Amino acid sequence: MRKLSALIPVAFLAVTLLSSAWINSVLADEKDSKVEESKKEEKPVKTVEKTEEEWRKTLTPEQYRILREAGTERSHGKVYDEFKKQGAGTYYCAGCDTELFSSNEKFDSHCGWPSFYDPSKAKNVITDTDYILGYPRTEVRCAVCDGHLGHVFEGEGFDTPTDKRYCINGTILKFVPAEGTPEAKKEEEKKDAKVTEE
Repeated sequence: MRKLSALIPVAFLAVTLLSSAWINSVLADEKDSKVEESKKEEKPVKTVEKTEEEWRKTLTPEQYRILREAGTERSHGKVYDEFKKQGAGTYYCAGCDTELFSSNEKFDSHCGWPSFYDPSKAKNVITDTDYILGYPRTEVRCAVCDGHLGHVFEGEGFDTPTDKRYCINGTILKFVPAEGTPEAKKEEEKKDAKVTEE
């Protein structure tokens, strides 16, 4: 009888732990499905195609090297410093002006490149496997112009809704501040100054 009574607390603890793990799993699945569901409602994209000569005229040499030749900018550079200071707004592809990410999905992973846990427009971002470093990595590309954006990494333990890190080259992102932010007001003042000069 004593052996049986000693097993009751152990059994109770085991049931409690299993129940807790199951509840956490259900909640995580529910959160993931809500994120996925919001992204599924988007319509397919229309692609942009240009000759290499047209791309060279459109992009800076550094943007061309990254977007068209799958290059990578230097980590912790000026672009990254600017990214960290940017407030609310939206990030567009420098090659085709397609919305890719927003400040809502932005987080500081301390990796030296702009990081997002998810695209703001899932239809505008595609992934592929690359072996440039000799092992498989998940490359992130613009679905509209097929430009190289960076890479996505999963399961690194960041406290984000998706546990993903879209590690993106900041040079190929155009930031547009949200309306009403100090950055947006500065942009508006610049536009007004240009109009006044003309």
